[in-house]
Amino acid sequence: MNVRRGPRRAVMSVIRAYQMTLSHLMFTQCRFTPSCSQYTFEAVERHGALKGSWLGLKRILRCHPLHPGGFDPVP
Repeated sequence: MNVRRGPRRAVMSVIRAYQMTLSHLMFTQCRFTPSCSQYTFEAVERHGALKGSWLGLKRILRCHPLHPGGFDPVP
């Protein structure tokens, strides 16, 4: 296993597990497109575990009733 890809794959696996189990039970529909978990998955895939997780966290913090949401692609 490539050392640089290990953390990326681990984070992506955790996100995928969340999407397949808890996301349907815990929260209502995400106000963004793509959803916050999909955005984080794509950010980690594109930018790596650290930067992608940071981008995902910033996105999740914007996901609240006072924000209009809408289309917000991964940079």
